[in-house]
Amino acid sequence: MTLQDPLHATDCPGQAIGLDVGGTKIAGGVVAADGTIVERMPMIPTPPDDETGTLTALRRIIDELRARHPDVEAIGVGAAGLVEWPEGFIRWAPNNAYRALPLRRLLQDATGLPVVVDNDANTAAWAEARLGASASYMAFLTIGTGFGGGLILDGQLYRGTTGIGAEVGHMIVDPSGPYVCGCGSVGCLEAVATGTALGRYGQEAAAAEPGGLLAELAGGAVNVTGKTVFMAAQAGDETARSLFEKLGYWLGIGIASLVNVFDFELIVVGGGVADVGDLLLGPARASFEQFVFAGAHRRLPSIVSAHLGPEAGWIGSAILALDHEDSKGVDRTGMAAVAAPV
Repeated sequence: MTLQDPLHATDCPGQAIGLDVGGTKIAGGVVAADGTIVERMPMIPTPPDDETGTLTALRRIIDELRARHPDVEAIGVGAAGLVEWPEGFIRWAPNNAYRALPLRRLLQDATGLPVVVDNDANTAAWAEARLGASASYMAFLTIGTGFGGGLILDGQLYRGTTGIGAEVGHMIVDPSGPYVCGCGSVGCLEAVATGTALGRYGQEAAAAEPGGLLAELAGGAVNVTGKTVFMAAQAGDETARSLFEKLGYWLGIGIASLVNVFDFELIVVGGGVADVGDLLLGPARASFEQFVFAGAHRRLPSIVSAHLGPEAGWIGSAILALDHEDSKGVDRTGMAAVAAPV
């Protein structure tokens, strides 16, 4: 499978709409069965009010995309939160307004098309496995405001009993630590290894060093964000670079825990924070090698940056929708390395 952009709809048989609903934005477009991006839509803010606003926004996007691409066959949605599979019922999301939302049923009723709804990290993991690494045992970690994950086991997405499994960001790695996660627990990986955590570390460092570059760039400690820390690190500030080392330390512990349990062949790291590359992944690899079980006596997985970048969520949603429909009939993907989900 390949990613190309742009192509006309008539050039790409077998198309689906893919949408990615995050805590702050909705992204999406139309993708063909071979992975070709037919159209990408401009991102819009996620409605902050309630599930009605989100549903209205999604229906408007779908209507607009179908008007330009009337041959789309299915709709896939990757949504932040606890999503039951295959019902597409979103139980709860810590950073979104929707609660107890039967999104799959509502969109199917509104559009008349087959719809799949899954956790956004799962759909991104599926895109990376199908279009990027083609790995049968892979963990995909997405690090931004929060910390999401998708697990590929024997070529299949692992979802647990009801579909809400693989919440790797809520593994407890520092239960005695000072940081409370947005979910309410103490010491989650999400509380110590995200862009939110990086901004908090930066504020603490700037408060301790009010004359330093972090405080100078932000105009005071209280204004420091993860972006501020990155800018300072790029400028060679040792304090800022040490904060990325701290972030990578916790990320490496999380990766080691996953590898100890699942023996993955590949770890793919995506999301906005991961865009900094080796500034984060270098310390993460070192920490992983320190904490992984029997590291000197086993083959260790590579830890690499995501192939598809921030578009993996909505691309994976579309591919997942087409694969799900193909599992009921003829598989047009031609892929053998990773089986289609049922």
